[in-house]
Amino acid sequence: MSLTLGIDTSNYTTSLALYDTDSHEIRQEKLLLPVKTGEKGLRQSDAVFHHVQQLPQLMDRLWQAGGKESLCAIGASARPRDIQGSYMPCFTVGLTCGKLLSKALDAPLYTFSHQAGHIAAALYSSKSLSLLDKPFLAFHVSGGTTEALVVSPDPQRIFSCQLAAKTLDLNAGQLIDRVGVMLGLSFPAGPALEQLAFACKEEKFKGIKPAMKGADCCLSGGENLCRKLMQEGSDPSYVAAFCLEYVKKALDQMCSHLLGQYGQVPVVFAGGVMSNSILRKYFTERYQAVFAEPPFSADNAAGISVLTAIKAGL
Repeated sequence: MSLTLGIDTSNYTTSLALYDTDSHEIRQEKLLLPVKTGEKGLRQSDAVFHHVQQLPQLMDRLWQAGGKESLCAIGASARPRDIQGSYMPCFTVGLTCGKLLSKALDAPLYTFSHQAGHIAAALYSSKSLSLLDKPFLAFHVSGGTTEALVVSPDPQRIFSCQLAAKTLDLNAGQLIDRVGVMLGLSFPAGPALEQLAFACKEEKFKGIKPAMKGADCCLSGGENLCRKLMQEGSDPSYVAAFCLEYVKKALDQMCSHLLGQYGQVPVVFAGGVMSNSILRKYFTERYQAVFAEPPFSADNAAGISVLTAIKAGL
């Protein structure tokens, strides 16, 4: 048995994962960073502090089933994206942990971007790792990112990402969280907002026209419209469903535009927002899109552990 360890310390989740290169099974441990009630996020200094506190307890839980002697390689998310200057302090915690383990255990350390980990987790959990041999369109949709990327095989980095479209203001996860907090939901609000939207009996929504600039989208209008609906006394379930419909229409226009530009390439959706079953159903039916399974949609280290195995040749 050969194991690879993935480490990811994003802005909201501490994550560890072990990938068994023989059985291709993943064992992962994750813990959300604590956010005070009513708050809409965390400062980087707070995120760093909480990662330092949470990593040791997650490491203890991860190794309870044993296997330390089979660890062959370590991988860590070192940056948000694979572009020059991409940096967030929270990722230095996981990277430092990886460096220490690498020295102590005499195991090679490989570094990747958080975004690459998301894409790899989506491919692994959907049994679509074969897509790494061809170009495809990947959407990374979360609280910190709303981007569409053209992904191509790369002998040095496994795959490379070219930015094809993005949000010009709010990220989709930010819109969902802000509307959720408006509705009195806890942060992060995605799962609770989805459940609230299921209670909406309306099937048609008026006034949803996300502003687009080519394939780029603007989502701040969705926040303003949801606030207006609340001020007018709309049912909370309608506001929740309206918010998700706004996100859906913006992503749909982005995807349609890009497929017209790049051809009918496979489409992959990754990131916490895309664990939403309403969005998954729509884009699966419309584009036969590939999705990360819910446990692999939100921030995780699973993709990093898989990329580590590939990079190490295991």
